[in-house]
Amino acid sequence: MQREAVNPTTWSLGLGFNQGEVVSGHTRTLYCSGQTAMSDDGKPLHDGDMAAQVALSLDNLEAVLHAAGMSLANLVRLTVYTTDVDLLFPHYGVLAARLGAAGVAPTTTMLGVTRLAIPGQLVELEGTAVA
Repeated sequence: MQREAVNPTTWSLGLGFNQGEVVSGHTRTLYCSGQTAMSDDGKPLHDGDMAAQVALSLDNLEAVLHAAGMSLANLVRLTVYTTDVDLLFPHYGVLAARLGAAGVAPTTTMLGVTRLAIPGQLVELEGTAVA
């Protein structure tokens, strides 16, 4: 798989994402459902703790990627849903650091929503990966 970043301007790079990516030569695409701060047995964790929810949501997204034989390095699209954009921003560095460590800056959209499916959940990560 080859990836080519498309950034007609570079402001997004400081926030850890490309404005677009051209992907060619891939043979598999994985569409990941939104991942939240849920335990392995489906119990919501870290009620009201944005930092912990961001970290666990990313762990759960990574688990889906690994189960498909992929990693964060394969992530080309990330959608971040949150019930509190202002609360998320101070904790966004955790997400950006882990993506940076994987050497990726996937196209990203952040959306503020009224609520998520599970009460108490503050953030949900949905991704697309290619290999």
